[in-house]
Amino acid sequence: MAISVKLLAALLVLSFISTGNCQCVLNNITISQKMTGFQIHGMTEWDVTITNNCICSQSDLKLDCKGFATTLSIDPSILSISDNECLVNNGQPIFNSKPITFKYAQNPKFNFKPISSQISCS
Repeated sequence: MAISVKLLAALLVLSFISTGNCQCVLNNITISQKMTGFQIHGMTEWDVTITNNCICSQSDLKLDCKGFATTLSIDPSILSISDNECLVNNGQPIFNSKPITFKYAQNPKFNFKPISSQISCS
């Protein structure tokens, strides 16, 4: 019995070491929006900031974009729209210290929701 407890404790310690300090989840991605005060083709312009609030990077971030219809073109390397999904930052890592920003024009404000990402801790 004592050996089983020691083995379980050792496995638990090793699992913490192997995962490092990374306890990141998709919810560490926050998306904030604010009106710019401009109208584009009669639509309100919005300034979007996507922030990774975790020390680990997150790449291949996809957002639910069902119903997203901007009248302002967006650089596809920042936000690539495909059917009901949007790929952020061309799939490249989003780091804690480098938020991604873009503008769009739509009424009403679109509610972007993260649906998946790849978390990388080193």
